Amino acid sequence: MPLRSELESTIASDIRALSAASEEIGRVFGSQHGLRPNDFRALILIMVADVEGNPLTAGELGTRLGLSSAAMTYLVERMIESGHIRREKDAHDRRKVILRYAEHGMDVARNFFSPLGARTNSALEGLPDSDLAAAHRVFSVMIDAMRAHVEGLRSQT
Repeated sequence: MPLRSELESTIASDIRALSAASEEIGRVFGSQHGLRPNDFRALILIMVADVEGNPLTAGELGTRLGLSSAAMTYLVERMIESGHIRREKDAHDRRKVILRYAEHGMDVARNFFSPLGARTNSALEGLPDSDLAAAHRVFSVMIDAMRAHVEGLRSQT
């Protein structure tokens, strides 16, 4: 059995490789659908926040993307016009407007990413549920650590 430090190093390396592969898939998706890199990043951030139950406002998205208010307005308007996202009143605070995927955006994403989903399901089918549960726990703590690091970096600026 490898040393714990070796396992942690391997996991960190795996996450970097996963991130690089994910970014490449995003680049291809963007080029096939006329999206700029920040457009794709915005779509991913909107989806992740929505799935986690914390939908984003344009301002929150702009902060995460590191964009000025004017650049964020341009990005949101362009993404709405292209049918990828829509604005929606927040159910809890009617003064807030949140960003969500539009039906067209969901259709485009579904068509592109369904084959990846099938490949992923096929790749995972031989693993026991206990391995998947352990992987989920590892990913969860790594995501939390990375998000905390980003918040720390933001607070320094």
